Amino acid sequence: MIECEAGDNAKHELGNPLPESTLQTVRSTDACLKGPVGECAADVIIVLRRTLDLYANIRPAKSYPNVDCFSDQIDLVTVRENTEDLYVGWEFYTDDKTAVAIRLITEKASRRIAEYAFRLCRSRGKSNQVVAVHKANVMRKTDGLFLTACRTIAAKNPDISYKESYVDAFAMDLIRNPASHDIVLTTNLYGDILSDEAAQLVGGLGMGPAANIGHNYGLFEPVHGAAFDIAGKNIANPSSILLSTKLMLEWLSERYHDRETLVTGQLIENAIVKLLISNRKTKDLGGEMSTQGFTSLVSASLYR
Repeated sequence: MIECEAGDNAKHELGNPLPESTLQTVRSTDACLKGPVGECAADVIIVLRRTLDLYANIRPAKSYPNVDCFSDQIDLVTVRENTEDLYVGWEFYTDDKTAVAIRLITEKASRRIAEYAFRLCRSRGKSNQVVAVHKANVMRKTDGLFLTACRTIAAKNPDISYKESYVDAFAMDLIRNPASHDIVLTTNLYGDILSDEAAQLVGGLGMGPAANIGHNYGLFEPVHGAAFDIAGKNIANPSSILLSTKLMLEWLSERYHDRETLVTGQLIENAIVKLLISNRKTKDLGGEMSTQGFTSLVSASLYR
């Protein structure tokens, strides 16, 4: 394991939130596990996503035992396009009272994220259902292009159920009937918002892992940010980054055909489940365990 500096501390100490040495180290490895980096997040994760072409942002939301969830049957994955949309940062002022942002949607990016979503749906073997979330009735050119790409890929996968939903209607249905969804396929901005909503349905951002996947690299991170209000208090829920580690091990296992790595990832999730069942939880979930205490028990279970 190689540790690298990035984020607020790196900016303060080195003058750059993403030092060139960190970027080069990341490039030289097979995968990266990234923690929260603070206010400079956009200067770190968005740059890494675009530089490494990590086009698929994968955010599972799953009900775990003894956690306050909207339903104990939730098991969905948001598959979010990760390299374009409004997050390219093309913003400018026309005068001191008007600002403009340009939205980028391409057929290439839309097609490949749709292809990823259908592949993931097939490999999960759950309900075999993909829902494309959009607002093409208003954003006729950009979301229209995205939707056309989704329909093209759906036609090539007739064994998988395909639906479409306007983003506002889907945001409501996600609360009304969260257990009915499997793969949520959407654009960058919508996916960012909807995946946070989905995480709240299963206990909050502390239970939300995330993966950023490209053709040749994977970067894994908790969905939550730095949480400055509880920083240093040893009360944060480590499940998000632990489950992100599980996603990383699964990805490495598939990439290098290493079953032992896959098993280790499953052991991490199994250990979390056992702790939750026994009511050993962090404060955000209504328990009394510290971040360090919870993590130590998960770690210890891997060596039994």
